[in-house]
Amino acid sequence: MANIAIMGFGTVGSGVFDIIRRIPEILKRNANGEEIVVKHILDIRDFSDHENAGLFTKKFEDILNDSSVSVVVEVMGGLHPAYEFTKELLMSGKSVVTSNKELVATYGTELLQLALEKNENYLFEASVGGGIPVIRPIHQCLTANRVLRIAGILNGTTNYILNEMINKGKTFDDALKDAQAKGYAEKNPAADIEGHDACRKIAILASLASRRFVDYNNIVTEGIVDISLSDVKYAEAAGCVIKLIGYAEFAEDDRLYSIVCPMVISKTSPLACVDDVYNAVMVTGDSVGDVMFYGKGAGKLPTASAVVADVIDAVKHSERSKKIAWTDVGYNFMISPDEKKFSYFIRTSATREKIKEVFDIKQIYDIGIDGEIGFITEPVAESEIQKKTEALGSVLSSIRVME
Repeated sequence: MANIAIMGFGTVGSGVFDIIRRIPEILKRNANGEEIVVKHILDIRDFSDHENAGLFTKKFEDILNDSSVSVVVEVMGGLHPAYEFTKELLMSGKSVVTSNKELVATYGTELLQLALEKNENYLFEASVGGGIPVIRPIHQCLTANRVLRIAGILNGTTNYILNEMINKGKTFDDALKDAQAKGYAEKNPAADIEGHDACRKIAILASLASRRFVDYNNIVTEGIVDISLSDVKYAEAAGCVIKLIGYAEFAEDDRLYSIVCPMVISKTSPLACVDDVYNAVMVTGDSVGDVMFYGKGAGKLPTASAVVADVIDAVKHSERSKKIAWTDVGYNFMISPDEKKFSYFIRTSATREKIKEVFDIKQIYDIGIDGEIGFITEPVAESEIQKKTEALGSVLSSIRVME
């Protein structure tokens, strides 16, 4: 029998508890015959009316000092005290499973190394993509490849908003209000719509693929707050859609270019048809080519299913560490934004003649909005696009195009 504890009984924590109670025999079979039992649930709120009230505690020490608990689920969220608790648990000889992307992106290097030293496991499949299996495939299934690129729709809230704009013609503000009304967006949606959530996730994926710590503070991050309904309509005219993309490209010299930003994507791309609150991650390997992982990127049971899968993995590998880790190399290996060239979708009120003076373009898109037109540039560096848009003047929007 494997005793586990859950720290945090919110949406994901309660989902983990529900799954363990609902399908115990399936979990036992998948854990090589070990029955998985929840012994403690840590939460500062009062659950005295809960049918399993005896499991709840407000004291972290009840979990830390219980030698019968071998795996702890950390779904508290935030950095503190999640970091301190996780560190103490690993040092005491317990494996930890988490869905906490902020914690993994910030302290993952240290916590993974500590797990190796203590021969325990620190597993985080649910930290990226909710219920989508992507961490384990990158760590295991794609290790015969040099990863060339990762590009993903990593935030369900922003994807829902853009989907409402694309398919229902809603303005950004109206789509955001709708997302909040349905519970897809927080009252303060900044982490989603400003791109910070997706930034932490692409940092985790890039760290995992490169085996080097990628600091999300070094990733250029732009949200979707400036995307207008006109931008969406022009993209449609060009046979494209706009998505918030977490992007990481690995150069042959082992440097990394990474960005989170809205991108114009051709409708022929598999990422273009990812709608609603779904997520998708496309990984390009030098041997396998493109592979895509798709599914619900958030939600109680999808995320909890990934957490419980990690619990099973930790139980099955209780005698050894799975050796998931990356290293802080101590220097900045990020490619500067000006070394990477993108084509840009430009919406402008400048004349056609002025556009052709400044840019070498093949086609101009006119959708009948008075006084403005759109076009896509040739691939240019960031400093060059800034100079050209300044020379053009009257630029209403400028959005990168993902090849």
